[in-house]
Amino acid sequence: MKHLLVVRFSALGDVAMTVPVIAALACQYPQLRITVLTRPHFRPLFEGLPSNVDFFGADLKEKYKGLDGLRRLVADLQIRRFTALADLHDVIRTQVLRLCFRCAGIPVAHLQKNRRARKRLVRREHKVLNPVPSVFTRYADVLERLGYPVRLDFDSLFGAEGGDLSLLPVAVEAKGENRWIGIAPFAAHRGKVYPRERMEQVVAALSALPSVRIFLFGAGRKESLVFQEWQQRYPRTFSMVGRLGSMRNELILMSHLDVMLSMDSANMHLASLVNVPVVSVWGATHPYAGFMGWRQSEDYAVQTDLPCRPCSVYGSRPCLRKDYACMMRIAPEQIVERVAAAAHLEQL
Repeated sequence: MKHLLVVRFSALGDVAMTVPVIAALACQYPQLRITVLTRPHFRPLFEGLPSNVDFFGADLKEKYKGLDGLRRLVADLQIRRFTALADLHDVIRTQVLRLCFRCAGIPVAHLQKNRRARKRLVRREHKVLNPVPSVFTRYADVLERLGYPVRLDFDSLFGAEGGDLSLLPVAVEAKGENRWIGIAPFAAHRGKVYPRERMEQVVAALSALPSVRIFLFGAGRKESLVFQEWQQRYPRTFSMVGRLGSMRNELILMSHLDVMLSMDSANMHLASLVNVPVVSVWGATHPYAGFMGWRQSEDYAVQTDLPCRPCSVYGSRPCLRKDYACMMRIAPEQIVERVAAAAHLEQL
């Protein structure tokens, strides 16, 4: 049996974006054995995929740390007798893996990052605002170069009914005719975060609707403190930080949302994997860079046109204007309207 190794170590959003491609590959090539190599805590993303998908969690901070750890990883992989390697990351660690596989006569292919096109998209002058091929397409291109063309037809990690809410460690009241709205207002970089005060206005407006339940998604003490304040101030608003116990449980709850409001961040991709429409807010970054969530519509991407936008592919660059106008010029009312449309609140 052919045995394909698919590698992507980070970050959460990028690893989540491999799921539609790997799921489609597994369904269309049932005789192909597939092993996903990534960090251990990403395992929940791949649970429930077809039975020909295996998971290899590599702890890069302990067992496989540093050069010695990389040697150990290569040795542990070699005994599994892979017949090809798909590198969906293309960083130094995966480049070493590719070299070792190539020296052993095993076919390899790697992600093409389209750096030139992205530079043209984010440069300060003479920007070229043309869409870069999506990450999903570029992941699929890697597989095609190895002889596995794939039709991207993934729907959801769960069926049409969503995940089993009875598995959650916290009681969730029956949904009934209510609309469930998820809000994930944080991201790794300031250029990707809608100002807290304005997001609170969005929460206040949505929570004022009696038919709405709001679930706040995030992680860490700082985010938890913000959510606790909002939960106390606004009715039918619930913080999920530390309450669900695992990423899998978060995905189960997300699968029952009517809409997720997210930044250009991992939660956009998590909600996309369970077939939930996402209203995404874009500041320093832009959907044209290829990171829009799986099957998400640009109609639900909230953004403002500025000559300096986008200024960053990943949102990590400091604002050249110093005022983050790309976020500040988005009115809370714009976001509320887009969420209401996505959740069909006008029908209530």
